[in-house]
Amino acid sequence: MTKTIGFGILGAGLIAPFHAKAVRDTKGGKLVAICDMAKERADKLAGEFKTKVYYTLDEMLQDPEIDVVNVALPNHLHHDAVLKCAAAGKHVLTEKPPAMSLQETDAMIAACRRAKVKFGCTVQCRVRKAIQAMKQAVDDGRFGKLLHADAIMKWYRSSEYYHSDAWRMSRKSGAGVTVQQAFHYIDLLQYLVGPARLVQARMTNIAHPGIALEDTLLAFVDFGCGAQGVVQASTALWPGTDVRIELNGEHGTAIMAGEKMLTWKFRDERPEDAAIRSLGSTSQATGASGAADLGHADHTVVIQDMVDAINQDREVVIPVTAVRPTLEIVLAMYQSAARNQPVALPVQDDESIWAWQS
Repeated sequence: MTKTIGFGILGAGLIAPFHAKAVRDTKGGKLVAICDMAKERADKLAGEFKTKVYYTLDEMLQDPEIDVVNVALPNHLHHDAVLKCAAAGKHVLTEKPPAMSLQETDAMIAACRRAKVKFGCTVQCRVRKAIQAMKQAVDDGRFGKLLHADAIMKWYRSSEYYHSDAWRMSRKSGAGVTVQQAFHYIDLLQYLVGPARLVQARMTNIAHPGIALEDTLLAFVDFGCGAQGVVQASTALWPGTDVRIELNGEHGTAIMAGEKMLTWKFRDERPEDAAIRSLGSTSQATGASGAADLGHADHTVVIQDMVDAINQDREVVIPVTAVRPTLEIVLAMYQSAARNQPVALPVQDDESIWAWQS
């Protein structure tokens, strides 16, 4: 027998409405409450979605209708919130990055395991149909030896975006382009071809003077599987164009732009390839021109999976354990940029990277 799964959203900022719409669109999920210490913001979002409203997490965790907390707080606040949710026996979906350090991430994973609660991460780009087709082709060996795995993200964010919340101008809070926007696409490379063994990164601020963090990343990545790759990410490039994920192997090439499969060519043509070439839509906004310029369909898939995972008593499709290697790559990139030298993985936490100025 399945039960309706109640959700509470912690944080009523920019991404919260996407979570709210996604919960609303699930089968078997119900949005119960919004929580934010900023009363006006919490009241506004709760009013729009006709839910309960709380102004502290402790209050919301006492609500017996809530089974899952979606942590949509600034990046540096995820750790403490997740520990509280786990202690209260609530399942958790946290926004990316899971935390700002490996130590915090490991503590969160351990706390959720002890509490026997599900712990997923909203790196929702993984569920795009084009990405799933790429992943299947990798797993099936269609690429042969993987040679290149690249992410190109040429986006635009205005200075007003960075000034909209104090944390968006703080590297230590997780506001730089590498950990905030590019994390999704570094994660896709890690998901598709596996962990990295060496990174070399350069971070600069080319279009947002007065904001002490990087708006542009250029990085070379050597993956454990033998492939190499490039990550080019920026929020400085008006008007912003769709991200591209490119995989090249000795027997095939696949390229996704936005959520649309742009190129799908293999030496061994298969009957399903024609349908795969038509996956995705060029009309679906994916965040290139503005932080709110995206749909919530991918979020819905991830949140629906949480509903089903609880009812079926299984692991979620994107557990935080599977996203930890992405955080390690990102931290290695910051260490490389700060030290101006290549960095081999695995790495240890180094708090000095957040004080470094690009």
